[in-house]
Amino acid sequence: MEKDYAYPPVIETEEELEEILSRPDAGVIDALSRLDGDLILLGAGGKMGPTLALMARRAFVAAGTDKRVIGVSRFSEPGLRERLERNGVETIAGDLLDREFLGQLPEARNVIFMAGRKFGSTGQEWLTWAMNVYLPGLAAERFRHSRIAAFSTGNVYPLVAPASGGSVETDVPAPIGEYAQSCLGRERIFQHFSQLHKTPGVLLRLNYAVEMRYGALMDIAKKVYEQTPIPLAMGYVNVIWQGDANRWALRSLSLCETPFRILNIAGPEIVSIRWLAQRFGDKFAKNPIFHGEEAETALLNNPAQAVNLFGTPSVSIERIIGWAAHWILSNGPMYDKPTHYEQRDGKF
Repeated sequence: MEKDYAYPPVIETEEELEEILSRPDAGVIDALSRLDGDLILLGAGGKMGPTLALMARRAFVAAGTDKRVIGVSRFSEPGLRERLERNGVETIAGDLLDREFLGQLPEARNVIFMAGRKFGSTGQEWLTWAMNVYLPGLAAERFRHSRIAAFSTGNVYPLVAPASGGSVETDVPAPIGEYAQSCLGRERIFQHFSQLHKTPGVLLRLNYAVEMRYGALMDIAKKVYEQTPIPLAMGYVNVIWQGDANRWALRSLSLCETPFRILNIAGPEIVSIRWLAQRFGDKFAKNPIFHGEEAETALLNNPAQAVNLFGTPSVSIERIIGWAAHWILSNGPMYDKPTHYEQRDGKF
């Protein structure tokens, strides 16, 4: 059952979108109020980082604490750093692969690790492994006295049948392709340093965060609207509203354990690509164009553990579909960053 957070029937502007994406609920405010120390986000300039940082800041303010939220990134997007600073998030710009820069970062009891590389991995595998494996080692050493919530991915799992309900945290990883292999490497490095230094943490295996400007659901909506063929081989996905993924990530800081706990973050439904396309077809009065047929397996997460801990996501799949359709019909801005959710060979 979808929770009522006074969400609007449609989202009209990026300002409104980012307010919703960064809105903390009572669970987040309570969880962060109980944490000791400041929060630093490593890799805060990506797609999720800014709204996650803003949500943390809003939660600390609502809880009446003066804890700092510090975002670290290269901050290559024009205006992003200034926008975060205006809203109370401290920012530090630099290269996290630079040992000297990393060593000069302020101490923080709480760390959310978001840095990583996926797209462009094919042909530059060396950089992907540096970002996804070497950097976690540097960060784990630097913040060995902190608690760490580190983003990972459901790509570390094998492809499974939709009827299975999706992979669970205790399943044996079987990553396909170098990107997914490097992500498992990230997890193993954090686990190693957790054993070495007794650093508590949690690994967040995410599939797939969506909002109006990017995500697997938006990729499908755009293809329907533009009458582009939709590949069906990867016939099923999990999607979760990015605001809910942000909430779960922040609340996961209170779950950190030694060795690192593993937690799937995903929408509770296994969603058919064909069904999604047809729903958008209804919204756009267009017939989707399909290519191929559904394979017997797909990349799927089972988030039952997170749902038991945090409750159901606040935004339902039907609400996201409605928001997405209106956004596209209104010519809302979108990132030119397709997710390539349809890839079955692990090449990104």
